[in-house]
Amino acid sequence: EDERTVAEIMRRRFFPAIITHKAWEGFHFAGHEIRITEATDCYGAVVWPSALVLSYFLETNSKQYNLVDKNVIEIGAGTGLVSIVASLLGALVTATDLPELLGNLQHNVLQNTKMKCKHQPRVKELTWGIDLEENFPRSSCHFDYILAADVVYHHPFLDELLLTFDHLCKNDTIILWAMKFRLEKENQFVGRFQTLFDLEVISDFPSLNITLYKAMRKGRMK
Repeated sequence: EDERTVAEIMRRRFFPAIITHKAWEGFHFAGHEIRITEATDCYGAVVWPSALVLSYFLETNSKQYNLVDKNVIEIGAGTGLVSIVASLLGALVTATDLPELLGNLQHNVLQNTKMKCKHQPRVKELTWGIDLEENFPRSSCHFDYILAADVVYHHPFLDELLLTFDHLCKNDTIILWAMKFRLEKENQFVGRFQTLFDLEVISDFPSLNITLYKAMRKGRMK
């Protein structure tokens, strides 16, 4: 089952027939052809398999997780694939990442959503743990969903990432998070995450070493 599903996910990716000066990859999601411009000199400007897994899940589970008119934020949006798919599925999306990635992210989002979406997505700077209340005040920012794909890897900002999840998540916010397991230090983040959030595995892909989680804040009113 894992191998069949992974094969189906990977079939959503296609490459240009002719090599050009600009590197890009193509994807088929939400009834659209999506073209993503990449840069090989930066982790955040490459489409990683976790983004494909989360995009596929959003499309194939759109009844259970109906994004139409929902307020959605993606943290660590990178090239923007997940945010684009969520937008094509009807969500009001805020795609966020570090300032140096916003140019490419904005290009991809605009190229693939203009005149195609119910709500035009926004692109906004978000440096994990920095100026969260100033840029995303708790009193006015309410997100129905937080999306995250491959945000846990070998970087020194895991504390700031957890702080960001905590700040953005209200009692009724649903986190959908695709994680590729790599090294023990990063894997330990899951245990720390569970001190604040109830965590549920909703899909598992051993052949990719990727797990898809659903999470909600602990202690919420049920």
